Amino acid sequence: MTNKIAKRLFSATTMTSKQLVNTRCDGPVFLIGINRPEKKNCVNHATALQLIDAFERFNEDSAMKTAVLYGEGGTFCAGYDLEAVSKAEHQVVEPSFFDNYRYMGPSILKLKKPLIAAIEGYAVAGGLELSLMADLRVAASSAKMGVFCRKVGVPLIDGGTVRLPRVIGLGRALDLILTGREIRAEEAMQWGLVNRIAKDGEVLNEAVELAKLIASHPEACMLADRESTYYSLDHTEDESFAHEFESIRVLAESVKGAQKFVQSKKKKAKL
Repeated sequence: MTNKIAKRLFSATTMTSKQLVNTRCDGPVFLIGINRPEKKNCVNHATALQLIDAFERFNEDSAMKTAVLYGEGGTFCAGYDLEAVSKAEHQVVEPSFFDNYRYMGPSILKLKKPLIAAIEGYAVAGGLELSLMADLRVAASSAKMGVFCRKVGVPLIDGGTVRLPRVIGLGRALDLILTGREIRAEEAMQWGLVNRIAKDGEVLNEAVELAKLIASHPEACMLADRESTYYSLDHTEDESFAHEFESIRVLAESVKGAQKFVQSKKKKAKL
């Protein structure tokens, strides 16, 4: 554990003795579960600190190939804890905190590896913003998403106005941002906000299986393509083509993969 993580973890534990974020590994998959079900997994500052610690552990541990973010107790996350805001608890935030983080915690942290959001119940307001951190989203058929903070005059400050139009396009993003309306799984799937729909109660299992599938691929090549895809969002076409070609640095892994594929085909032909 780095000194930075240890210091922040100490700050979180001095605020509360409760484990607000559960973590565990399932093979190469790191599971991160928000653990405030009595609050619909709304995030307060102590929860935000524990989420940051979990995601920075994921970034730094090479054994963790992919991660799944979910909520305990049948809901993903209903945003920031407005009761904590009403008590001005958010004022404990250090001024330097927002240089790298936001109120929900790791929502603008640059992740080095793939993340999947497993959405049951509500993913609204800041909870929707947390789900947009993920590369892919798996939602329960009864899941509900939306910019519900529109109704109480709270702005999107955890990446929502940046990531939402990139995921679903400007027009659809403005539909959700301006109206604050609820969007269900089927419509979210049509819009590309959700990548998979699972039966209620099966979302976490399906998300973990998807994460294991991704983790099973040659890692260097997969991460190079992922990084190049994100790079192209903020650069010109010429810059993006040039950057993409730099992935030739992982060609040695591609050769090994091709050799393995050819060998497997020869073995099958002999059977």
